Amino acid sequence: MTSSCRRLPHPVLLGPTAALVLLAAVGCSSSDPSASVTVPTPSSEAAAYCRALHKELPRSVAGLERTDPAPRSDLTAGWGDGAIVLRCGVARPAKMNDSQAKATEADGVNWLLEQREDDGPRFTTTLRKAYVEVTFSEAYAHDATPLAAFAAPVKKTVPSGL
Repeated sequence: MTSSCRRLPHPVLLGPTAALVLLAAVGCSSSDPSASVTVPTPSSEAAAYCRALHKELPRSVAGLERTDPAPRSDLTAGWGDGAIVLRCGVARPAKMNDSQAKATEADGVNWLLEQREDDGPRFTTTLRKAYVEVTFSEAYAHDATPLAAFAAPVKKTVPSGL
């Protein structure tokens, strides 16, 4: 160990420099869920439902304030810096073809449940003219109650049917 310290010309500066590099890398990390969200590309009919939904979404969900992800879009919304993210106009999930798929109901809106590895659950509306997807961080992995906040806006703006 002593010989390796002699090889470094400025061992005192290495620590803070390495810390700054690490902080910069963490700050720019793309694993931050609030950093960026893929904006869906729905049909014009579904996009119209999604724009109407966007106007009806709550300012807070589960005590988390609304902090929409980048890029800004009427098709996406977020709460709690990525803890809860909504995307409207997503493609029909393949999991909906699985007769063993799990689902839940929240205040009259049915949701397909998909457990994601190393992340929280993803819920997608079923039997609606546009698919609305809501993802939760691991903090909400065992709590679907935030879905209730989306029930009234979804029922008001996204008609039932396929």
